[in-house]
Amino acid sequence: MYELQSQINGLKMKEKNMERQLQPLGYDLGGGWEYDHGYMDYKMADKDNGYLFLRIPFFATVGEVGNGNATVVLGTPFLLSHKFEAGINEDAGPVFSALWNQFSSPEEKDAYVDENYVQEGKRLVRELEETLLH
Repeated sequence: MYELQSQINGLKMKEKNMERQLQPLGYDLGGGWEYDHGYMDYKMADKDNGYLFLRIPFFATVGEVGNGNATVVLGTPFLLSHKFEAGINEDAGPVFSALWNQFSSPEEKDAYVDENYVQEGKRLVRELEETLLH
């Protein structure tokens, strides 16, 4: 994880407004959201052995995430890089009695972020600031 300092840290807004402003820029509500927090994700790279996201964390202060009516506060943007193991996960076990989890665990959940991506992330954060603060 590589944090990118930003003026959006601490910004309070309606969840639906955040999504409306960020989706045209290529951001998605990340799949790991809960009722009290979530992430807006921008996929920067999708490599054979991993991926890299610019991730904008947010936390609900009023209401619940997912219904669009929550008031959220944005956190510090960060770059998240995952590198996957090559091949099949030999330690895979049953998910349910008849299904098997064949997906490999990340080799590195917090992999190195190349300087070129850091610079691109900083550019994307400036774009976020222009969009959300003006």
